[in-house]
Amino acid sequence: MKLLSAVKIGNMKDPDPEKRGRVALRDVPVPEIGDEEVLIKVAYCSICGSDPHLVAGAFGWEPPFGLGHEMSGVIVKLGPGAAKKGLREGDRVAGNFRNYCGACYYCRNGQEQFCENVTEQPAMAEYVKWHKSQIVKLPDDISLKTGCLLEPVSVGVRVMDKTNMKVGQRVAVSGGGPIGLIVLQLLKMYGATHLTMIEPVAQRRELAKKYGADFVLDPVNQNIEEEGKKITRGLGYDLVIEVSGFPGAAENVLKLAARCGTIIYVAMFPNNYELPLNLYTYCYGREITITGTFVSPYVFPRAAQILGRMRLEDFTAQVYDLDDPEGAFAAHLSGKYPKILIRCNRDMD
Repeated sequence: MKLLSAVKIGNMKDPDPEKRGRVALRDVPVPEIGDEEVLIKVAYCSICGSDPHLVAGAFGWEPPFGLGHEMSGVIVKLGPGAAKKGLREGDRVAGNFRNYCGACYYCRNGQEQFCENVTEQPAMAEYVKWHKSQIVKLPDDISLKTGCLLEPVSVGVRVMDKTNMKVGQRVAVSGGGPIGLIVLQLLKMYGATHLTMIEPVAQRRELAKKYGADFVLDPVNQNIEEEGKKITRGLGYDLVIEVSGFPGAAENVLKLAARCGTIIYVAMFPNNYELPLNLYTYCYGREITITGTFVSPYVFPRAAQILGRMRLEDFTAQVYDLDDPEGAFAAHLSGKYPKILIRCNRDMD
């Protein structure tokens, strides 16, 4: 079968082709499944913002290694133990790309995101093998094309769990990429007010307005601290969610939070970036709560239930076939589109 892999580490935007990170297809065996595993014929796998970071060497992995985790597909084979869960051949599925052991301290302590024995199988491929515990059946009204967005929506659900939000709170979102736009929609459902999207790309600001933003700010051409004070009448935002991953934005959002406000850092920042934080000003003087998120434990069933209420048509408009990985990643890196989908088998839709 074909598996899309990182085959050379480096920044995919590097002007020097010799230094540029590269992706390519490799031929690998179709996975063999065990008693509690399923073989899924992959329909779609969308590109995550973390995928180019992996190619750039963010985690120090040695190439070649497979990519992709935002997947939908159809079960074509399953072990007897998986069938006991009620799974069947022909089921349309998506789910959690991480397989947790269920036995280590963290799994047993309700913190499976820190599982000591977690495994992952790359899903930008014709087939992928997952454990039964990872699988979520797609609702009947959700297409396979939309279904591959279950994982990004799960991130939004996880963020909302972390907010402890109250109806009527003032909220700002920094970063209008796919996760930011998903979070924005969920915040609107929760009853956020003064809902503000901070995003430098004009097309994404327009999408933010389409999805419910009350205000949009351009951090390149506007002073977001001053504009935020105008919007909130000098009070600041009760909740600020940073999903852009840019160090400059990480510092700017500190200035937006109201007294006793909460800041959630969701994006994957460079692993050598250290936030300059005046503890006296923010944690003592203003009692700001600062937290973050790491993947999405325990939320996938709820994400599947909310999926049909999300507006995701703009996320599924750009589709590339598996045999054009360079075109797909170039489109993603252009920043023109909220999401790029890779069709992993042409006979599925």
